[in-house]
Amino acid sequence: MFKYCKLSWFPIDIVKKDLKLAKVIVTQYGGPYGELGAALRYLNQRYTMPCDKGKALLTDIGTEELGHVEMICAMFYQLTKGATIEELKEYGLDQNYSQHGKEIFMTDSFGNPFNVANIGATGDALADLSEDMAAEEKARATYEHLMELIDFLGIKDKVMIFNEGVENSTFDFDYDLVLTSPPYYNLEIYTDEMTQSENQYSSYSDWFEKW
Repeated sequence: MFKYCKLSWFPIDIVKKDLKLAKVIVTQYGGPYGELGAALRYLNQRYTMPCDKGKALLTDIGTEELGHVEMICAMFYQLTKGATIEELKEYGLDQNYSQHGKEIFMTDSFGNPFNVANIGATGDALADLSEDMAAEEKARATYEHLMELIDFLGIKDKVMIFNEGVENSTFDFDYDLVLTSPPYYNLEIYTDEMTQSENQYSSYSDWFEKW
């Protein structure tokens, strides 16, 4: 079961239309290494994990990936908000409009529809987890490619990446959106280091208020 919490520490609020960016970022929704595939991969594989911890881990990660799906969709909608038919044609989004109007559809940046054949499911825990790690690396590579395209898109001076805990970052400048991955306190534990939320905060309520 899922509980949807309508709360966001950093709401996505893009104020400038950018169809060129929307055309390429949609691949992280319905592309072969996108967030939708990642969510379904983890949530599907969890049932054949050999222990409860494995099942819980994949449930947590799959749920987190659904949050990423929501972020990508929100970004696409805001990047295309107010677009005219002429603009959609100019940036190659007219094919999507012909079938789906201005609703986002699950495709990659070429317009190929989402394909579940990209999701690994073998029933073998080691094989599935190995595939998961490879899939995460593919997703990382895709995001890096998108960042390289930022220069081509003419917005490189508007995007910055901080590879650090967001709670330790100081955003002393204006921004339209912050994309992060909340740690959910003690539901995702990767190390014993003090960088883990569970080690930094004494309780969930303490983390909720101070993170």
